Amino acid sequence: MTELEQELLAALAQAQEALAGVKDAAGLEEVRARFLGRKGLLPALMAKLGQVPAADKPAVGKTLNSVKQQMQQAFEEKAAFMQKASAVQSALDVTLPGRKRPLGHKHPITQVMDDAVAIFRRMGFIVADGPEVETVWNNFDALNSPQDHPSRTPEDTFYFGLEGDNWLDSETLLLRTHTSSVQIRAMLGKKQPPVRIICPGRCYRRDTPDATHGMSFHQIEGLYVDRNVSLADLKGVMAQYAREMFGNNVKVRLRPHYFPFTEPSVECDASCMICDGVGCRVCKGSGWIELAGAGMVDPAVFRNVGYDPETTTGYAFGMGLERTAMIRYAINDLRLLYDNDLRFLQQF
Repeated sequence: MTELEQELLAALAQAQEALAGVKDAAGLEEVRARFLGRKGLLPALMAKLGQVPAADKPAVGKTLNSVKQQMQQAFEEKAAFMQKASAVQSALDVTLPGRKRPLGHKHPITQVMDDAVAIFRRMGFIVADGPEVETVWNNFDALNSPQDHPSRTPEDTFYFGLEGDNWLDSETLLLRTHTSSVQIRAMLGKKQPPVRIICPGRCYRRDTPDATHGMSFHQIEGLYVDRNVSLADLKGVMAQYAREMFGNNVKVRLRPHYFPFTEPSVECDASCMICDGVGCRVCKGSGWIELAGAGMVDPAVFRNVGYDPETTTGYAFGMGLERTAMIRYAINDLRLLYDNDLRFLQQF
């Protein structure tokens, strides 16, 4: 073996050793320049081929080509290995904290319900709950609803196991038409006042779905029963609720109305927060938007739950949460809340 062949094999071994210690792309390029660059070790050895005797040139040339191929292959394999390692590292870096999965957010109806509950809790109310499948007595009879009231007919209410006129029987089951049935359960469960509750939940009625009605909807109702409770207390509570829900500039007013379970009964309106009471399309030019039905609890309801109407007074109110969400977020169609269209829901 000639001296040049020995130098070529030694250069290959040096290159392989240098490649083993390479950690990054800059180091790889430095080693490549040292061995394969224009002024590198291998080109310098190739220049000595002209000094080799003619008899030895075939063998030296063969060794030169072999060393060159092995050296280039070693660099290519090292580059491929480093590229693969870099890709794996970019995909999973165990030194980084875990990536949090994107979370959804609350539905606008849930947001309004949570906010309403928080507002009334700050005023001393506690949350009460009850079943969605109720008896006729809890849903209608105990609330002083007459048997010929239109809301009690099978055309307006979902009954279970209807046979003839058994929808008038007090034990017949139905899907509750309001959360007022929870108020009856709360008063029956607490033999003596005071009672100060709010009842958020889902209700059901046989309505034809349109822009402002649905067969399933949400309500929040409130009840305060004690001694010397007045209509002025009710107005103060509703005014505070409206300010916290819609803004400090909102005003409220009470209008005479009729409900079977309150006497006197009122409709509570809030000044339109869209036009500040001037009049617009949302409030139909009146400057006011209907907020809730309310009133002083009828003495007949107190007698039905075992309270003395001579010494006990109280008020009740109820409002639809879908309507509140539509007012708060200027939504013009109730059905948008239930279409599960992410383009709509992601706005809230």
